[in-house]
Amino acid sequence: MTDRILLIEDDPELAEMVKSYLGEAGYSVSVAGRGETGIAMLAREPFDSIILDLMLPDMDGLEICRRIRARGRTPILMLTARGDAMDRIIGLELGADDYLPKPFEPRELLARLRAVLRRTKGGQDADLMHFGRLEIDLGARVVRLDGKLCPMTSHQFALLLVLAQHAGRVLSRDVIMDLLSNEPLEVFDRSIDVHISRIRAAIEDDPKNPRRVITVRGAGYVFAKQQD
Repeated sequence: MTDRILLIEDDPELAEMVKSYLGEAGYSVSVAGRGETGIAMLAREPFDSIILDLMLPDMDGLEICRRIRARGRTPILMLTARGDAMDRIIGLELGADDYLPKPFEPRELLARLRAVLRRTKGGQDADLMHFGRLEIDLGARVVRLDGKLCPMTSHQFALLLVLAQHAGRVLSRDVIMDLLSNEPLEVFDRSIDVHISRIRAAIEDDPKNPRRVITVRGAGYVFAKQQD
């Protein structure tokens, strides 16, 4: 059965582009140019997922997110052009499943949409790695601690994923470089320690005393299998 998507977006050119791209990928997309229109459409018919722009002419997107979530658990993917990370954090706390900043690549939108749909339909086990309070979402390529997003670049996500996939095993810098062979090597050359430091700042309760990504002196790094 074709998944039905509701796109709440007031930019007609962007809405048409998204509708066309997702349509070619096999989705049925309905467009609402205003928040109230989108809420009314949700009341009339079911949708499998909602793509919600936070900047709308008639209503604040965060208020729309709150009202949608009060009615049910239809997954919400937020689009935001705002530079303030607080808007994204509030949106996620209100119940949005993921967010994508503008401008974005259509392929990334499609990947994130597929990820939230898989999670909703119970296919999350293959896409999620759990280590205590830490969750690594392979589909959306994001990391969450206690359900909250951890800020991280795509290269840092790739590095963390390599460590997590070999949890409990000490990896030297050379081994890490080999495992990251699909990443641009210049990104990591002589800077693995810097990236590890930034990953710790994102996922550790106390970055100065890490309990998730641990340094083994003279050997490399190990990602702890057992975490709280």
